[in-house]
Parts: sequence; C-alpha cells; structure tokens
Amino acid sequence: MDRTNDADLINQFRDPVLRERAFRLILAKYQEKLYWHIRRMVLVHEDADDVLQNTFIKIWKGLPGFRETSGLFTWMYRIATNEAITFLKTRQRDRAMIADDPDEFIMGRLKSDPYFDGEELFQRLQLAIEQLPPKQKTVFQMKYFDELTYEAMAGVLGTSVGALKASYFHAVKKIQASFETSD
Repeated sequence: MDRTNDADLINQFRDPVLRERAFRLILAKYQEKLYWHIRRMVLVHEDADDVLQNTFIKIWKGLPGFRETSGLFTWMYRIATNEAITFLKTRQRDRAMIADDPDEFIMGRLKSDPYFDGEELFQRLQLAIEQLPPKQKTVFQMKYFDELTYEAMAGVLGTSVGALKASYFHAVKKIQASFETSD
C-alpha cells in the first residue's frame, strides 16, 4: 500500500488529473477498516457492502469541500456511521412490517449469511446488540469493537463525552440483562 499521508492524498484528490488515483489510494488505505465498522453495525455482508458503497459515494462527493477540521479517517468514519444508522433505521421499519418475531428475523439473517461463522455466544451478543436503540448500539460498537476513546467518538458523533459514557453504560446494562434473562 502507498504510504502517502492523508494531507497529500487530499491535495492529490483536489487536482483533477490525480483525482481518481488519489481516491483509489484512499480506498486502499481505509476500505477494510470502514467495512468492518459498518459490518458490525449492519451484521450482514451484503448489507455492509451496500452501505460501504454509499459511504464511498458520499466521500467522493464530499472530498472537494473537505475542510480538514478533523482527520480524514474521522470524517470518513462519521460518514460511514451515519450511512449505517440510516440503513438500520430503514431496515427497522421494514422488519417491523414483515416479521412477527424480530429476534428470529435477526438470527435468521445471521445464520444465513455465508460470511458469518459466529459461535452461539457471539450470536447471542449480536442479538443483544441488535436490540439496542440506534445511538446506544453505535456507541457500544465503537467502544467495544473499534476501541475508540470517548473523545474520538465525540468527534465522530458530534455529541458530548458525558452523553457517550451514559449511552455506553446503558447499552452494557441492557446487554447484561439480555444474557441474564436468556440463561
């Protein structure tokens, strides 16, 4: 992978002659990280690919006006998070209309995903996470899986550290309660 730093990539992107090359380098540098962030949020590989595609379309369109008030990855991560949340809200509405048992619907999607090889404990964790309100779900995943600091999350989500700590605390309590009731 090209070790070009983000500032150089942004400058190259702004040059019409180098734009496509720079974007390919940005993709190569960050695609996998963004994919796994999105995948943990939406669970299913095909859905993650769709959300990632939408994310990169928004990044392509937004890069010319990127003000560099945050890091490139932070900005891209915020776009990916927002795209995943939008997808989840749409899916939640659709699921409410087609599924009698939302838990069964989620587990069915997980088990039918050829890219998912989760053990029972991980499936239970994913089910518990899926039951969280969108904000708590996002905060839990960013902290637990991506190991982001509260300060980094505040930059991505545009909210206070205190609110994030409260959301994480409530998410953990709900997940613990989910495990206690299913035992």
